[in-house]
Amino acid sequence: MTTLRLSLKDLSAAAYKGLIQTKTALDQGPLDAAIIELINLRVSQINGCAYCTQMHSELLRQHDFENAKIDSVAGWRVSERFSDRERAALAWAESLTNVAETAAPDEAYVPLKAYFSEAEISDLSIAVALMNAFNRVAIGARL
Repeated sequence: MTTLRLSLKDLSAAAYKGLIQTKTALDQGPLDAAIIELINLRVSQINGCAYCTQMHSELLRQHDFENAKIDSVAGWRVSERFSDRERAALAWAESLTNVAETAAPDEAYVPLKAYFSEAEISDLSIAVALMNAFNRVAIGARL
């Protein structure tokens, strides 16, 4: 087990509060919580954040996601457990998380339009960015 390097939420209280306010705004927005938690889990897996991976797996269980589906998130592309809507969100989340490699191509963006409104796509994009920020803070602090 590692030792917490810094308590960023205490040392950078105002900035951390801004992250929490963004999360609260997303929670009150048009996206359903299960989709947000699904992309949060996938982003955390990609970034290797053990703390966030565990937390978002538990939150998905609270949203009645089956354990087998949660266990399949890393392999969603070859799993039959995910809806087309979930696949579109997961593809976009992966694309934005790996933006240096992907440049967020139309192939990842266009499918979103069939399942999400423009406001939902906007919130989905912000949710991905926020989860990436939380992962970096947690990994850097050794949370």
